[in-house]
Amino acid sequence: MALLTLENISVAYDQNYILKDFNLSVEKGSLISLLGPSGCGKTTTLRLIAGFLEAKDGRFALNGKDYTRVPVNKRNFGFVFQSYALFPHLSVYDNVAFGLRLRKVNDKDIALRVGKILETVSLAGFEKRFPKELSGGQRQRVAIARALVIEPDLLLFDEPLSNLDANLRVNMRVEIRRIQQELGITTVYVSHDQEECFSISDQVAIMNKGIIEQLDRPSTIFKYPKTEFVARFIGFNNFIEFDQRQENGADIELKVKDYTFYAAKHPGKAEQSGRKGALRPDDLVIGTPQELETGPNRLTGRVKVSTFLGRSYQYVVETELGDFTVNKEMELPYASGQEVRLLFPAEKLVLVD
Repeated sequence: MALLTLENISVAYDQNYILKDFNLSVEKGSLISLLGPSGCGKTTTLRLIAGFLEAKDGRFALNGKDYTRVPVNKRNFGFVFQSYALFPHLSVYDNVAFGLRLRKVNDKDIALRVGKILETVSLAGFEKRFPKELSGGQRQRVAIARALVIEPDLLLFDEPLSNLDANLRVNMRVEIRRIQQELGITTVYVSHDQEECFSISDQVAIMNKGIIEQLDRPSTIFKYPKTEFVARFIGFNNFIEFDQRQENGADIELKVKDYTFYAAKHPGKAEQSGRKGALRPDDLVIGTPQELETGPNRLTGRVKVSTFLGRSYQYVVETELGDFTVNKEMELPYASGQEVRLLFPAEKLVLVD
């Protein structure tokens, strides 16, 4: 059951539309991430849900109730900001209790609820400390506790981990997912970090220029991007534009110039209608002409650029159909200008629009 729905929402600054006829549904108890490059509309969408922005057109509903014109102070939503937004002159206890006091909750209930939520975020015993006495991760957990203690109908995160170092980001995203699942609270999470979103989300919406290019489970998007934009955004950077395609049993037969390729039909995946094949550098196979014979799904080329990545080498290979990037773990790298052959595995070749 969808708890939150955005129907044909449009948001514009002057005549510049950030969102146009935008639609989104979020299931109750799930965590959905809005992911995309700067300017794609993800933060605008979050601010609209929070009530900081007003829609030009469309309808926003929560649990069946129209929230389109409900002011921000009447929405019982928890919001976790990128900058933490803690009051520096208030203790941890008073920061977390702030929203409850605004709601005129009595002191006894405040103490119970603050104590319980600080245990949930692993900050019991930190009640008397001030923000300046806390690490970045602890401050972020105080911000999360403050958002949760009011028992919100919806929890919203705006780039919450961008100010933390790499190791702390990994630990905090695990904490956020643990807390969200433990409380079963419906959550909308905004980030530009693909790994962060994929690791904690039930669903990910990849946005581009105010529209959702693909909304699906992280594992599905990772394996089967629907469009070229999504494919490029999540790390596919080898593309072939085919002239012809036709069904051929369990495979799709594709032709370009004098070359024939096959792409596997993937069970459970939506029909692949595109004629552009996409492949990750790690899924492309490289070898010498002696190691890889000629045939379907193969191209001959020469090493154009070789780069050492630590565990592997990355090659840019020049072929008749363009340049392709491939990674391979090996002791002795191929030399610049050396003739090599590329194999595009049918089960890894994804067709995108």
